[in-house]
Amino acid sequence: MPDKTEKISEDSVIAFLRDTPDFLKDNPQVCDFLHPPAKTEGKGLADFQSYMIKRLKADKEEVIESTREIVENARSNMNNQQRIHMGVLRVLEATSFDEFIQCITMDLATTLDVDISVLVIETNETDIPHVHQNGIRILPEGTINEWMNNKSILLQDNISGIEAIYGGGAALVRSQILLRVDISMDTPPAILAFGSRDPNMFHDGQATDQILFLARVIERCFRSWLSLPKQ
Repeated sequence: MPDKTEKISEDSVIAFLRDTPDFLKDNPQVCDFLHPPAKTEGKGLADFQSYMIKRLKADKEEVIESTREIVENARSNMNNQQRIHMGVLRVLEATSFDEFIQCITMDLATTLDVDISVLVIETNETDIPHVHQNGIRILPEGTINEWMNNKSILLQDNISGIEAIYGGGAALVRSQILLRVDISMDTPPAILAFGSRDPNMFHDGQATDQILFLARVIERCFRSWLSLPKQ
């Protein structure tokens, strides 16, 4: 059966491009299929080669920028991982329960490069079961569940610090991460809060696996120090 497909002639292509001068500008991907001549003969051809060169430079710059972002993200992730590892080691090195609490409420802020770290625990009694109040913020029963909304972690940017969490340091906090700490069935709900003056340090969408690992380590340390059963 004969091929009835009409072949497009060079003259037709030239005529089309002449009548549609913005075709390549509107469809730049077409340039990927073209092979401009090595020598320039006239202004029009020189302009076309100039366009191709600019296109190649733009593609190169895009690749360089993408590579730079990948490298910067990798360095940032490695830096964060190192800080988490240092935080875990510091928590494990505590030689007393009071030192352990100090690690959480003071040392971790420096290690993780945040401005303030706080352990917050709910209670409906005067005293907190199993836990000394020194270095710990106290909240009424039900507050944490209301804040966390059944989530194990919250990352928030461009906020005003909550005085109930950070006390006098609340005015400094512009972004925060709240980590639920499930110590034991015998202890009330608790969260670990990290606040930063940088409004963009914590934000929704960030990777959380490393900081969640730190929270799990802290839970186990609590149970070990207080001889509490697992969840």
